[in-house]
Amino acid sequence: MKNSPILVLAVAALSPGSAATLHYDASILQTRFAATEIRRALALTNTQLIEADLTNAADSGNETSFVLAATPEQSSRLATALAVTPPRSSGPQSYAIRKRGATYAVLASDPTGAMYGALDLAEAIRLGALAGLANSDHQPYIARRGIKFNIPLDVRTPSYSDAGDSAQQNIPEMWSFDFWREFLDEMARHRFNVLSLWSLHPFPSMVKVPEYPDIALDDVMRTTVKFDDTFSTSGRDMLRPAMLEHLELVKKISMAEKIQFWRDVMQYAHDRGIDTYIFTWNTFVFGAGGKYGITTANDNPTTIDYFRKSVREMVLTYPLLAGFGITAGENMQNRKDDFSNEKWLWKTYGLGIADAQKLQPGRQIRLIHRYHQTDQSEILDAFKDFSGPLDFSYKYSVAHMYSSPAPIFARETLEKLPANLRTWMTVRNDDIYSFRWGDPEYARAYVRNLPGPDKLAGYYMGPDGYTWGREFISTEPDTPRELVMKKQWLSFMLWGRLSYDPSLPNDLFERSLGERYPEAPAGKLLAASVRASRIIPQITRFFWGDIDIKWFPEACFHHPSKFYDVRDFVKGESMPGAGVMNIASYVNRLAAKQPMEQITPLQVAEQLHADAGAALRLVGELRPAKSKELRLTLGDYEAMAHLGDYYAEKVLGATELALGHKDAAVRHLETALQHWKLYAAVTTAQYKPQLLTRAGFVDLNAITASVAKDVEIARNW
Repeated sequence: MKNSPILVLAVAALSPGSAATLHYDASILQTRFAATEIRRALALTNTQLIEADLTNAADSGNETSFVLAATPEQSSRLATALAVTPPRSSGPQSYAIRKRGATYAVLASDPTGAMYGALDLAEAIRLGALAGLANSDHQPYIARRGIKFNIPLDVRTPSYSDAGDSAQQNIPEMWSFDFWREFLDEMARHRFNVLSLWSLHPFPSMVKVPEYPDIALDDVMRTTVKFDDTFSTSGRDMLRPAMLEHLELVKKISMAEKIQFWRDVMQYAHDRGIDTYIFTWNTFVFGAGGKYGITTANDNPTTIDYFRKSVREMVLTYPLLAGFGITAGENMQNRKDDFSNEKWLWKTYGLGIADAQKLQPGRQIRLIHRYHQTDQSEILDAFKDFSGPLDFSYKYSVAHMYSSPAPIFARETLEKLPANLRTWMTVRNDDIYSFRWGDPEYARAYVRNLPGPDKLAGYYMGPDGYTWGREFISTEPDTPRELVMKKQWLSFMLWGRLSYDPSLPNDLFERSLGERYPEAPAGKLLAASVRASRIIPQITRFFWGDIDIKWFPEACFHHPSKFYDVRDFVKGESMPGAGVMNIASYVNRLAAKQPMEQITPLQVAEQLHADAGAALRLVGELRPAKSKELRLTLGDYEAMAHLGDYYAEKVLGATELALGHKDAAVRHLETALQHWKLYAAVTTAQYKPQLLTRAGFVDLNAITASVAKDVEIARNW
């Protein structure tokens, strides 16, 4: 222990008159970050830091002591010195917490495990749970837990969701290290360890290719052209000529400075235990098209050469890049010759990575090939010579993670997955953009229903129609604008923490709510969160639109800016495999006097009303709120509750129409209109209307006229 470069800090007592010590290896940045979290937690008791000697770490007497071991060697020596049981797991990200007297030790297999263990200690201090902390061993339930981030780098190199307000407003944030510092710290606190950055064609904004030097883009630009809902949902026209004619400078920055910026971001991510991946759709050449003869044609040899060398440079330029994700679409030609989609991807990404590995022997790059618009056998044939880890990727819930916690769509694909390969799950959240969500049981069930480690490489979670950067829709914005991840902290905490350990009890989340909102009864607040958070999954199971352009439940919308009226609900389909009956099936079985073997539309409406009513009652009991954040949180719960009542009445109205009961349908739809007005009023008091890339322009008050038309549709049925 004496030979380990460990910094020892003593801190003032957790109780008056006592002392505490913090021991950690200051050369390991993950533990340095975690030690800061412990110090911040202790600072809440007005403690003062004092240096101490490491040799006292195993003999703290009655003084509270915290010791962080970040390597197997350190952990072994500490276990011996403290006379405690060594960690049970030596796998990546694993750690044990051992308590001996007043000493709390984190014995980890690696720096990331030490960081997670120390974050547990900091959390226990904040929540007043340190005294009850027991010996425990921890290893990740899911090894790789990621964020899917469609990154709006520049109007000239757009991402898939750039034709929306949140993306355009977040372009400056993507080039702010303050943003990434805050974002990556939050990821680490919630135990996410993969950051995937998705772009149609990121190379001109991130690398300089020696053979194509004029493609590298200095500076960061966006356009003053007003966006609308007419953009292609395939990304093909994400950059229109008029946009290039009306550019505005976001940031003055050279390509060399851009490269250093992203190196720094990836280093900071690494120091938080986070791997960085670049994902692309294909074939897009935004920022490069027209230069050197580059086009989107599969058989253009210049394009192939440019992509191959761009991939090579991305690997060489960023030593901490963990891998690439690639897509055989949305803009490929589906040829069946030597320029087929998969052969093109091998000639560009596969050989580009190989070129880099020749220059950097031993460099490992993981390649994640999405199943999207391709076939597994074609992928395996094209990439049979790939030397690194090769994974697949599947859209697990299509676009709607807030639907069923046990989606069935991947079953057939998983059965065909070769035994030596794994797939990532793309967990798409195109259901909830505005509201704070939090239902531990749903998240826990979803995590437990994911495939096991024999099939699963990991997952990444995120939207396509919204940007998880800073929020720009609040009517009471903070300065600087709040991170979406901080605003929706409970949601990210649930998904990240339960993905690492789904056995975490609800008591942890209740205590966390209590610590954040001390003015409110934590149990009641969690109950309100749960009941409000059940609304959108319930209605999405009932009224199913698989991809995001078919269903945005916050607005009862589909692309482009189109409202689903009561006629659509009458003929709508329910989610496959979710055990929910659509209206047509219900009416047919009723007429045939057949048993109802699934949840009926009437039961869906009943459950929606029950959850909405409980949420509204609890919100009423929790008001008034002293803090702004709690007030807005309760506003979100109230809004989702009114939305639940709206959908309940709409389902009932549609069902009555299908049964030929016009008068009853009109009554339900008139009631639905009143609930919608309440929903719109509460929501627009907190959030501004916005243009969403994949849904259209959402203005809830303006949609009210469409809601009202449902009543007339019923009257004229």
